[in-house]
Amino acid sequence: MAVEHSTATPPGDQTRIHDIGYRGYDGPRLGRSYATRSLYSQSLRGAYGLGRSVKSKVLPMLLFVVMCVPAAIMVAVAVATKAKDLPVDYTRYAIIMQAVISLYVASQAPHSVSRDLRFKTVPLYFSRPIETADYVRAKYAALASALFILTAAPLLVLYIGALLAKLDFADQTEGFAQGLVSVALLSLLFAGIGLVIASVTPRRGFGIAAVIAVMTISYGAVSAVQTIANTQDKGDSIAWIGLFSPVTLIDGLQSAFLGATSAFPGGTGPTTGQGVVYLLAVLGLIAACYGLLVRRYKKVGL
Repeated sequence: MAVEHSTATPPGDQTRIHDIGYRGYDGPRLGRSYATRSLYSQSLRGAYGLGRSVKSKVLPMLLFVVMCVPAAIMVAVAVATKAKDLPVDYTRYAIIMQAVISLYVASQAPHSVSRDLRFKTVPLYFSRPIETADYVRAKYAALASALFILTAAPLLVLYIGALLAKLDFADQTEGFAQGLVSVALLSLLFAGIGLVIASVTPRRGFGIAAVIAVMTISYGAVSAVQTIANTQDKGDSIAWIGLFSPVTLIDGLQSAFLGATSAFPGGTGPTTGQGVVYLLAVLGLIAACYGLLVRRYKKVGL
Protein backbone atom coordinates (compact mmCIF):
# COMPACT_ATOMS: atom_id res chain seq x y z
CA MET A 1 0.00 0.00 0.00
CA ALA A 2 1.45 3.34 -1.05
CA VAL A 3 2.15 5.92 1.57
CA GLU A 4 1.17 9.54 0.74
CA HIS A 5 3.64 12.16 1.83
CA SER A 6 2.28 15.61 2.68
CA THR A 7 3.83 18.46 0.72
CA ALA A 8 2.21 21.21 2.75
CA THR A 9 4.59 23.93 3.86
CA PRO A 10 4.68 24.59 7.56
CA PRO A 11 3.03 27.90 8.48
CA GLY A 12 6.29 29.47 9.55
CA ASP A 13 7.91 28.89 6.13
CA GLN A 14 5.22 30.46 3.89
CA THR A 15 6.88 33.89 3.70
CA ARG A 16 10.04 34.40 1.67
CA ILE A 17 12.10 37.54 1.11
CA HIS A 18 14.01 37.47 -2.17
CA ASP A 19 16.76 39.90 -3.04
CA ILE A 20 16.29 40.48 -6.79
CA GLY A 21 18.78 43.29 -7.11
CA TYR A 22 16.71 46.49 -6.99
CA ARG A 23 18.65 49.46 -5.74
CA GLY A 24 17.63 52.89 -4.57
CA TYR A 25 18.25 55.99 -6.70
CA ASP A 26 21.06 58.15 -5.36
CA GLY A 27 21.32 60.60 -8.28
CA PRO A 28 20.17 64.24 -8.47
CA ARG A 29 16.48 65.11 -8.13
CA LEU A 30 15.72 67.53 -10.97
CA GLY A 31 12.37 68.69 -9.61
CA ARG A 32 9.16 70.24 -10.99
CA SER A 33 10.65 72.60 -13.55
CA TYR A 34 12.59 69.83 -15.29
CA ALA A 35 9.55 67.53 -15.29
CA THR A 36 7.39 70.32 -16.73
CA ARG A 37 9.91 71.12 -19.45
CA SER A 38 10.17 67.43 -20.34
CA LEU A 39 6.40 67.10 -20.59
CA TYR A 40 6.28 70.24 -22.75
CA SER A 41 8.98 69.05 -25.15
CA GLN A 42 7.51 65.56 -25.49
CA SER A 43 4.02 66.98 -26.09
CA LEU A 44 5.36 69.41 -28.69
CA ARG A 45 7.20 66.62 -30.49
CA GLY A 46 4.09 64.47 -30.36
CA ALA A 47 2.03 67.25 -31.98
CA TYR A 48 4.01 66.63 -35.19
CA GLY A 49 4.31 62.87 -34.76
CA LEU A 50 7.99 62.96 -33.77
CA GLY A 51 8.86 59.96 -31.69
CA ARG A 52 5.65 58.25 -32.77
CA SER A 53 4.78 55.82 -35.54
CA VAL A 54 4.94 56.79 -39.23
CA LYS A 55 1.15 56.73 -39.35
CA SER A 56 1.01 59.38 -36.63
CA LYS A 57 3.29 61.69 -38.60
CA VAL A 58 1.21 61.71 -41.79
CA LEU A 59 -1.63 64.07 -40.89
CA PRO A 60 0.29 66.80 -38.99
CA MET A 61 3.06 66.89 -41.59
CA LEU A 62 0.52 66.93 -44.43
CA LEU A 63 -1.33 69.85 -42.85
CA PHE A 64 1.96 71.68 -42.37
CA VAL A 65 2.74 71.26 -46.07
CA VAL A 66 -0.79 72.36 -47.03
CA MET A 67 -0.29 75.52 -44.96
CA CYS A 68 3.03 76.39 -46.61
CA VAL A 69 2.38 75.45 -50.27
CA PRO A 70 0.01 78.37 -51.05
CA ALA A 71 2.53 80.79 -49.55
CA ALA A 72 5.29 79.34 -51.73
CA ILE A 73 3.08 79.67 -54.82
CA MET A 74 2.30 83.31 -53.99
CA VAL A 75 6.00 84.01 -53.58
CA ALA A 76 6.82 82.36 -56.91
CA VAL A 77 4.14 84.44 -58.66
CA ALA A 78 5.33 87.65 -57.02
CA VAL A 79 8.95 87.00 -58.02
CA ALA A 80 8.06 85.93 -61.58
CA THR A 81 5.74 88.87 -62.27
CA LYS A 82 7.89 91.39 -60.37
CA ALA A 83 4.84 92.42 -58.37
CA LYS A 84 4.99 95.48 -56.15
CA ASP A 85 3.24 93.72 -53.28
CA LEU A 86 2.27 90.25 -52.09
CA PRO A 87 -1.14 88.91 -53.17
CA VAL A 88 -2.20 88.42 -49.53
CA ASP A 89 -1.40 90.42 -46.42
CA TYR A 90 0.45 88.64 -43.62
CA THR A 91 -2.48 89.16 -41.26
CA ARG A 92 -4.96 87.68 -43.75
CA TYR A 93 -3.19 84.40 -44.43
CA ALA A 94 -4.25 82.54 -41.27
CA ILE A 95 -7.86 83.66 -41.70
CA ILE A 96 -7.90 82.32 -45.26
CA MET A 97 -6.40 79.02 -44.08
CA GLN A 98 -8.53 78.76 -40.93
CA ALA A 99 -10.10 75.46 -42.07
CA VAL A 100 -6.66 73.79 -42.13
CA ILE A 101 -5.79 75.27 -38.73
CA SER A 102 -9.06 74.05 -37.23
CA LEU A 103 -8.43 70.56 -38.61
CA TYR A 104 -4.97 70.54 -37.05
CA VAL A 105 -6.37 71.57 -33.66
CA ALA A 106 -9.08 68.92 -33.94
CA SER A 107 -6.54 66.19 -34.67
CA GLN A 108 -3.86 67.12 -32.14
CA ALA A 109 -5.74 68.45 -29.11
CA PRO A 110 -7.35 65.05 -28.38
CA HIS A 111 -4.01 63.31 -28.91
CA SER A 112 -2.42 65.62 -26.36
CA VAL A 113 -4.85 64.86 -23.54
CA SER A 114 -7.28 62.07 -24.45
CA ARG A 115 -4.80 59.20 -24.13
CA ASP A 116 -3.86 60.27 -20.59
CA LEU A 117 -7.53 60.28 -19.69
CA ARG A 118 -8.32 57.02 -21.45
CA PHE A 119 -5.47 55.06 -19.89
CA LYS A 120 -5.85 56.86 -16.53
CA THR A 121 -2.21 57.94 -16.42
CA VAL A 122 -2.91 61.46 -15.16
CA PRO A 123 -2.64 60.47 -11.45
CA LEU A 124 0.81 59.02 -12.22
CA TYR A 125 2.03 62.45 -13.32
CA PHE A 126 0.82 63.96 -10.06
CA SER A 127 2.52 61.27 -7.97
CA ARG A 128 5.77 63.03 -8.84
CA PRO A 129 6.82 66.63 -8.07
CA ILE A 130 4.74 67.86 -11.03
CA GLU A 131 1.44 69.50 -10.02
CA THR A 132 -1.87 70.10 -11.78
CA ALA A 133 -0.97 73.60 -12.95
CA ASP A 134 2.38 72.33 -14.27
CA TYR A 135 0.68 69.62 -16.32
CA VAL A 136 -1.85 72.09 -17.78
CA ARG A 137 0.81 74.70 -18.56
CA ALA A 138 2.99 72.13 -20.31
CA LYS A 139 0.14 70.75 -22.44
CA TYR A 140 -1.27 74.20 -23.22
CA ALA A 141 2.13 75.67 -24.12
CA ALA A 142 3.01 72.64 -26.28
CA LEU A 143 -0.15 72.80 -28.40
CA ALA A 144 0.04 76.60 -28.67
CA SER A 145 3.68 76.33 -29.77
CA ALA A 146 2.79 73.67 -32.35
CA LEU A 147 0.03 75.92 -33.70
CA PHE A 148 2.38 78.90 -33.80
CA ILE A 149 4.87 76.87 -35.85
CA LEU A 150 2.06 75.81 -38.19
CA THR A 151 0.79 79.37 -38.71
CA ALA A 152 4.07 81.30 -38.59
CA ALA A 153 5.98 79.08 -41.06
CA PRO A 154 3.99 80.23 -44.13
CA LEU A 155 4.37 83.85 -43.01
CA LEU A 156 8.13 83.31 -42.93
CA VAL A 157 7.93 81.89 -46.46
CA LEU A 158 6.03 85.00 -47.58
CA TYR A 159 8.52 87.31 -45.87
CA ILE A 160 11.59 85.65 -47.38
CA GLY A 161 9.91 85.64 -50.77
CA ALA A 162 9.04 89.32 -50.46
CA LEU A 163 12.66 90.17 -49.73
CA LEU A 164 13.79 88.05 -52.69
CA ALA A 165 11.31 89.95 -54.85
CA LYS A 166 12.96 93.16 -53.59
CA LEU A 167 9.80 94.56 -52.09
CA ASP A 168 10.06 97.39 -49.58
CA PHE A 169 11.96 96.06 -46.55
CA ALA A 170 10.32 98.31 -43.94
CA ASP A 171 6.76 97.59 -45.12
CA GLN A 172 7.34 93.85 -45.30
CA THR A 173 9.00 93.72 -41.89
CA GLU A 174 6.13 95.64 -40.32
CA GLY A 175 3.55 93.40 -41.97
CA PHE A 176 5.46 90.27 -40.95
CA ALA A 177 5.61 91.43 -37.32
CA GLN A 178 1.89 92.18 -37.32
CA GLY A 179 1.20 88.75 -38.76
CA LEU A 180 3.27 87.07 -36.03
CA VAL A 181 1.33 88.90 -33.31
CA SER A 182 -1.93 87.83 -34.93
CA VAL A 183 -1.03 84.13 -35.19
CA ALA A 184 0.40 84.13 -31.66
CA LEU A 185 -2.99 85.22 -30.29
CA LEU A 186 -4.74 82.76 -32.61
CA SER A 187 -2.51 79.92 -31.40
CA LEU A 188 -3.22 80.64 -27.74
CA LEU A 189 -6.97 80.94 -28.31
CA PHE A 190 -7.36 77.88 -30.54
CA ALA A 191 -5.12 75.73 -28.33
CA GLY A 192 -7.13 76.60 -25.23
CA ILE A 193 -10.48 75.90 -26.85
CA GLY A 194 -9.25 72.65 -28.38
CA LEU A 195 -7.80 71.34 -25.12
CA VAL A 196 -10.89 72.24 -23.07
CA ILE A 197 -13.15 70.37 -25.50
CA ALA A 198 -10.78 67.38 -25.80
CA SER A 199 -10.39 67.08 -22.01
CA VAL A 200 -14.11 66.41 -21.60
CA THR A 201 -13.93 62.94 -23.18
CA PRO A 202 -11.26 60.21 -23.15
CA ARG A 203 -12.39 59.06 -26.60
CA ARG A 204 -10.23 60.63 -29.27
CA GLY A 205 -12.86 60.31 -32.02
CA PHE A 206 -15.45 62.20 -30.00
CA GLY A 207 -12.89 64.89 -29.21
CA ILE A 208 -11.99 65.36 -32.87
CA ALA A 209 -15.65 65.65 -33.89
CA ALA A 210 -16.44 68.08 -31.08
CA VAL A 211 -13.52 70.40 -31.87
CA ILE A 212 -14.37 70.47 -35.58
CA ALA A 213 -18.01 71.18 -34.76
CA VAL A 214 -17.22 74.07 -32.43
CA MET A 215 -14.70 75.68 -34.79
CA THR A 216 -16.59 75.30 -38.06
CA ILE A 217 -20.19 75.63 -36.93
CA SER A 218 -19.50 78.76 -34.89
CA TYR A 219 -17.67 80.40 -37.80
CA GLY A 220 -20.34 79.41 -40.32
CA ALA A 221 -23.18 80.59 -38.09
CA VAL A 222 -21.54 83.92 -37.27
CA SER A 223 -20.65 84.57 -40.92
CA ALA A 224 -24.23 83.80 -41.99
CA VAL A 225 -25.74 86.13 -39.37
CA GLN A 226 -23.25 88.87 -40.31
CA THR A 227 -24.21 88.53 -43.97
CA ILE A 228 -27.90 88.81 -43.10
CA ALA A 229 -27.21 91.89 -40.97
CA ASN A 230 -25.24 93.44 -43.83
CA THR A 231 -28.05 92.86 -46.36
CA GLN A 232 -30.54 94.47 -43.95
CA ASP A 233 -28.34 97.55 -43.55
CA LYS A 234 -27.55 96.81 -39.92
CA GLY A 235 -23.84 97.36 -40.26
CA ASP A 236 -23.37 98.48 -36.65
CA SER A 237 -24.25 95.01 -35.38
CA ILE A 238 -21.79 93.15 -37.62
CA ALA A 239 -18.81 93.80 -35.37
CA TRP A 240 -20.67 92.70 -32.23
CA ILE A 241 -21.81 89.48 -33.90
CA GLY A 242 -18.15 88.66 -34.58
CA LEU A 243 -17.57 88.16 -30.85
CA PHE A 244 -19.20 84.73 -31.00
CA SER A 245 -16.64 82.81 -33.09
CA PRO A 246 -12.91 82.20 -32.46
CA VAL A 247 -11.99 82.96 -36.09
CA THR A 248 -13.98 86.21 -36.27
CA LEU A 249 -12.59 87.23 -32.89
CA ILE A 250 -9.05 87.13 -34.25
CA ASP A 251 -10.18 88.74 -37.51
CA GLY A 252 -11.82 91.64 -35.70
CA LEU A 253 -8.93 92.08 -33.28
CA GLN A 254 -6.29 92.33 -35.98
CA SER A 255 -8.39 94.64 -38.15
CA ALA A 256 -8.86 96.96 -35.16
CA PHE A 257 -5.26 97.10 -33.98
CA LEU A 258 -2.95 95.57 -36.58
CA GLY A 259 -4.08 97.38 -39.71
CA ALA A 260 -5.54 94.26 -41.31
CA THR A 261 -8.33 94.30 -43.86
CA SER A 262 -11.44 92.82 -42.29
CA ALA A 263 -13.14 89.79 -43.80
CA PHE A 264 -16.46 90.84 -42.30
CA PRO A 265 -19.31 91.40 -44.81
CA GLY A 266 -18.98 94.86 -46.27
CA GLY A 267 -15.35 95.04 -45.18
CA THR A 268 -16.34 96.92 -42.04
CA GLY A 269 -14.27 95.77 -39.10
CA PRO A 270 -14.58 96.79 -35.46
CA THR A 271 -13.79 100.34 -34.40
CA THR A 272 -10.99 100.97 -31.91
CA GLY A 273 -13.49 100.96 -29.05
CA GLN A 274 -15.00 97.70 -30.24
CA GLY A 275 -11.49 96.38 -30.73
CA VAL A 276 -10.84 96.83 -27.01
CA VAL A 277 -13.84 94.58 -26.33
CA TYR A 278 -12.40 92.06 -28.80
CA LEU A 279 -9.04 92.15 -27.03
CA LEU A 280 -10.66 91.64 -23.63
CA ALA A 281 -12.76 88.80 -25.03
CA VAL A 282 -9.70 87.01 -26.47
CA LEU A 283 -7.63 87.41 -23.31
CA GLY A 284 -10.61 86.42 -21.17
CA LEU A 285 -11.21 83.28 -23.21
CA ILE A 286 -7.55 82.29 -22.98
CA ALA A 287 -7.59 82.76 -19.20
CA ALA A 288 -10.93 80.94 -18.91
CA CYS A 289 -9.63 77.97 -20.89
CA TYR A 290 -6.59 77.72 -18.65
CA GLY A 291 -8.74 77.91 -15.52
CA LEU A 292 -11.17 75.27 -16.79
CA LEU A 293 -8.31 72.92 -17.61
CA VAL A 294 -6.79 73.31 -14.14
CA ARG A 295 -10.16 72.56 -12.53
CA ARG A 296 -10.73 69.61 -14.80
CA TYR A 297 -7.39 67.99 -14.01
CA LYS A 298 -7.66 68.61 -10.29
CA LYS A 299 -10.73 66.37 -10.37
CA VAL A 300 -9.10 63.80 -12.67
CA GLY A 301 -5.96 63.60 -10.54
CA LEU A 302 -7.82 62.76 -7.33
